[in-house]
Amino acid sequence: MTTKNRPNFIFIVADDLGYADLGCYGGRDAVFGPVSPVLDRLAQDGLLFTQGYSNSPVCSPTRFGLMTARYQYRLRGAAEEPINSRSRGSTTLGLPPEHPTLPSLLKSAGYRTALIGKWHLGYPPTFGPLRSGYEEFFGPMSGGVDYFSHCDSAGRHDLWFGEEELADEGYLTDLLSRRAVDWVDRMAAGDAPFMLSLHYTAPHWPWETREDAGRAPAIKDNLFDLAGGNIHVYRRMIHHMDEGIGWIVEALRRNGQLDNTLIVFTSDNGGERFSDNWPLVGGKMDLTEGGIRVPWIAHWPAVIRPGGQSRQLCMSMDWSATMLDAAGVAAHPDFPLDGVSMLPVLRDAAHSFDRPLHWRMNHRGQRALRQGNWKYLRVDGNDYLFDIPADERERANQAKKQPERLAAMRQAWEDWNASMPPIPEDATVSLGYSYKDMPQR
Repeated sequence: MTTKNRPNFIFIVADDLGYADLGCYGGRDAVFGPVSPVLDRLAQDGLLFTQGYSNSPVCSPTRFGLMTARYQYRLRGAAEEPINSRSRGSTTLGLPPEHPTLPSLLKSAGYRTALIGKWHLGYPPTFGPLRSGYEEFFGPMSGGVDYFSHCDSAGRHDLWFGEEELADEGYLTDLLSRRAVDWVDRMAAGDAPFMLSLHYTAPHWPWETREDAGRAPAIKDNLFDLAGGNIHVYRRMIHHMDEGIGWIVEALRRNGQLDNTLIVFTSDNGGERFSDNWPLVGGKMDLTEGGIRVPWIAHWPAVIRPGGQSRQLCMSMDWSATMLDAAGVAAHPDFPLDGVSMLPVLRDAAHSFDRPLHWRMNHRGQRALRQGNWKYLRVDGNDYLFDIPADERERANQAKKQPERLAAMRQAWEDWNASMPPIPEDATVSLGYSYKDMPQR
């Protein structure tokens, strides 16, 4: 494959988006109309996955898996659930620059690379996007920032261009979208293929739309915004992101790059307070379906037939493996991939193959294995077995009816877990709120 005919990649990751927040996943319209018309059209013209998952039900661990195309449990920093702002200055809690990544492997093969948006994989000077394969970076380093002040939960300014802080006025979602358009325009003028990671903070807290700049001073001391927000604000935040994605699609079209660009859209984990996860139960921090099953949309006119749906099991790291496969780039021999390429499914939506998916969480001692129709789950020491296509809400526990299947799946999870490093004793779980702040799900 020559450089000129290699595909471009736009890997878009929303933050805390629920499974049914988009119209194409059954989400209802907002008071202002359709919430996600651009993404709905990308799904209509591309391929929608109904059984796609994130590598974790919380943000930074998923990003380790996405970046490396390997189970995040192999790296110390990913044991944090999630990395929090107290890790500034740490030399262990981040993505090691020596570890191959999707952007570093593509860059070595002649791709131009950029991350526009959230990093959340450790802080300079030890860690950072420019040290892990990206040529350009614009966005926040931490997990959550105010959309207007661009300060993190500790009140520190956290908007960067490269490794220099940048003061830039405006609503963060729009700043990211406009930077992405500018980057696509610049890359399209060159001869090299390009890969853009566009990692929005939307619709993550704090609950602010374009019109809410006046709220920023009032919530600066608690960005969890526990007394703020509602479903109307939340849907508008998604709509702002959707509009920005439309600007990027138009930039690709204007530059003649749309047909040869694989656009992948997903969320880093399941939904949070105001998300719609129907018909799933649970959300962020949970290994029930609502915490890990997320939207997956793939759009690539040169390869994908419009209007397809797939029930193929997949997770975040599989899409990084897919991009490497599509580019004809091999993994580093010392760091074999755990991700599996979805390229055959993109070429034929009816194609399917066996794909076991494993998870574990320090939080509540959770574990899960999805294999075929079945899911083994443990929460708080209780083991469950669910037939997911028949019971997507995980309400009808089959453990007592099928003890042999439960035992086999439990052993399969144990065998997989034995192949991973143990959870370190000093790993932390950071919860922004509890049942004391709002009723449990």
